[in-house]
Amino acid sequence: MRMNRDDEEIRAAGWRFDNSYKRLPVIFYTETDPTPVKIPGLVIFNHDLTKELGLDSEALQSQEGVAVLAGNHLAEGASPIAQAYAGHQFGHFTMLGDGRAVLLGEHVTLAGHRLDIQLKGSGRTRYSRGGDGRAALGPMLREYLISEAMHGLGIPTTRSLAVVSTGEPVYRESPLPGAVLTRAAASHIRVGTFQFAARWAKHEELKALADYTWERHFKNAEAEDNRYLSLLREVVSRQAELIAKWQLVGFIHGVMNTDNMAVSGETIDYGPCAFMDAYDPATVFSSIDAQGRYAYGNQPAIAKWNLTRFAETLLPLISSEQEIAKQQAMNILEDFEPKFRSKWLSGMRGKLGLIGEETEDEHLIGNLLSMMKEKKADFTNTFRALTLEHYERLPMNGTAEFEAWKKRWAERLERNEAANRDSEKNKGTAGETSSAGDQKNMKAAVKELMRKNNPSVIPRNHRVEDALKAASEIGDLKPLQELLDALKDPFAYSPVQEEYSVVPEPSGCKYQTFCGT
Repeated sequence: MRMNRDDEEIRAAGWRFDNSYKRLPVIFYTETDPTPVKIPGLVIFNHDLTKELGLDSEALQSQEGVAVLAGNHLAEGASPIAQAYAGHQFGHFTMLGDGRAVLLGEHVTLAGHRLDIQLKGSGRTRYSRGGDGRAALGPMLREYLISEAMHGLGIPTTRSLAVVSTGEPVYRESPLPGAVLTRAAASHIRVGTFQFAARWAKHEELKALADYTWERHFKNAEAEDNRYLSLLREVVSRQAELIAKWQLVGFIHGVMNTDNMAVSGETIDYGPCAFMDAYDPATVFSSIDAQGRYAYGNQPAIAKWNLTRFAETLLPLISSEQEIAKQQAMNILEDFEPKFRSKWLSGMRGKLGLIGEETEDEHLIGNLLSMMKEKKADFTNTFRALTLEHYERLPMNGTAEFEAWKKRWAERLERNEAANRDSEKNKGTAGETSSAGDQKNMKAAVKELMRKNNPSVIPRNHRVEDALKAASEIGDLKPLQELLDALKDPFAYSPVQEEYSVVPEPSGCKYQTFCGT
């Protein structure tokens, strides 16, 4: 039974739904209404995102607005569905789908931007696989917090509009307060969506999905004669850039299954994710990743593995000659590593204030990372200390190795002026100064470049856990809101961020994160 209501408050919110995904073949979705909750209550609300979406904040926070965010009523124009997809989970292929999420539709902003609006934790669907379709408050607040932190860091991400409590418990190891998250995304088309199509859909249905994806996400990109090679190339490029951004801030997704890779290039699904403290490529936090498949240092290789699975789904569209299709796809996949490396190196140069490119830069960066690993130096705070010239805060300070490295770094920085003047690649970037020969201006430009690339603060794992515990166990949202405020502009280097940059005391217990399903 449909729950649409012609309610003035609902209409006043300003929703402008279109449902282009529903114009795809019906195999890709099932019409599914969200399951109403007992007592919907607004827990946290994203005013900034509301403004960006062109929605009315007051109307959305009204009783009727919250009812929409909880799934108790439908906004005008919404046409909810659960999406079908498959995926490789820790390397094993399985049929999946939205087991606890409902896509209300696509909200089109006044500027013409199309964004999926999805309720997560909104009840059972055809794809629930025995689950209850619900979500606990803690994990939904976690996704809200981390996705907003990623947005502040300038990393492509889904975003969270609100978290609403349900007034009903969900049962995991113990009863937990239930909640529904409202998520906004460029789309929810995943590598796993294409895997589902390749396994169970007809050729024309797979083609319809690929054409739709191109038109929705890449129609302004430069296309070659073969649209499906262009599609693969664009997805590879976006993922190379995304993973490089993850690596540059020490972000560990934790569950890089193919169903958790969005072809739009956004970070999606914040389950067992976390940020690395002490630098170590083997760092893994997820409680279910016993083999370290999705460890920090493995993320680029796993991204390519996922993209290879994506390429496999496109082979029938690329060419009717299988060997030709394979070779053409492999040629594009081989671009991932150099594209990732280029983006990562550019970001690392920015973190060290290096302008231009020198062959020795990789050695300079590699030597620093080796020292950081050996001394268990904090990833974020190392670059923060270099930016602020607080070398005394570094565990390797005073060692012969670090002093030699610092000397090489200083010599490289002195060559910035020539690199800035001679390299056409740096025109229009933060590396330019109003007076190329002015050393004072050049030093200021270096500091500005470093501050733009080195966050002063990240969502420290212990701070995240403390905030979520206070919110979900005793209803105290103050620590969560204060943490969100500190993370809103992580490059501000504000006094309050000094407090949030403090690393936790050593503990005998290994920090672990959980899926929250």
